[in-house]
Amino acid sequence: MRGFSELNPAVLMLYYICVIGTAMFSMHPVIIILSFIGSAALLVTLEKRPHLKLHLSFFLLFLVMSLINPIWYHNGVTVLFVVNDSPITLEALLYGVFAAGMILGVLYRLRTFTMIMTADKLMYVFGRFSPKLSLILSMALRYVPLMRTQTGKIRRTQKALGIYRGDNIADTLKGEVRIFSIMATWSLENGIITADSMAARGYGEHRRTSFSIFRFGKGDILFLILCIIPTALIIWSFAAGEVNFSFYPAMSGISDSPLAVTCYAAYGFLSCLPIILEWKEELRWKYLMSKI
Repeated sequence: MRGFSELNPAVLMLYYICVIGTAMFSMHPVIIILSFIGSAALLVTLEKRPHLKLHLSFFLLFLVMSLINPIWYHNGVTVLFVVNDSPITLEALLYGVFAAGMILGVLYRLRTFTMIMTADKLMYVFGRFSPKLSLILSMALRYVPLMRTQTGKIRRTQKALGIYRGDNIADTLKGEVRIFSIMATWSLENGIITADSMAARGYGEHRRTSFSIFRFGKGDILFLILCIIPTALIIWSFAAGEVNFSFYPAMSGISDSPLAVTCYAAYGFLSCLPIILEWKEELRWKYLMSKI
């Protein structure tokens, strides 16, 4: 089996739908903890160098979101202390902590999604179902780095001509407004040129074939099976009501029934499956290099 990022884009898209969908629609503490650990570990595994600023910003976001809920909502029966006649309850505090953990887990997972699912992979996934949607997505992803590069060119050019000055806030704002106006004009002109170019190539006139370097192999089938089976067990557990959890008015207990434990194990395996795959390929690579 290949590495996680080298799998077929359709399989990768299905995996992200399963793992993110489960994390977004569940407030069960075990599911949230497994989601956060799996997504954070995957991001650290895929990073070539650690982005400390990203992790710090996510940590600060976690603290802010955790504190907002007990300050504004006072539901719950376990009062920890009172501030200005407003009770701070344990249930509201834990709800804020796990809600923030759920959101951060999804954000970490989406971060890995943007690292793995490049524009050509999105074109492959959506091209067969909706060519127009695929075109819009690919153009949007292309314009983000393109506009960043063009903005840098314009700013450097204006600085060289002495037009852009950052001596004070007023001059800086005036220069940024001028750059924004130039970029808006440039984007419209570039869009018209792109549309004319596509029309000249016959886009939309008739059904067109597309070339793709992605193939569906045995490794993709195996990963698909390893993804579908845990997801089916998770859906079965949720449908049976074995993993329901409530914070208000008092926290319910975490179920330890066989089906609930199976659900926890299934989601833990699903969340950590890419990490297992990446580590396996890394160990295999080191082993082959040692044989040279």
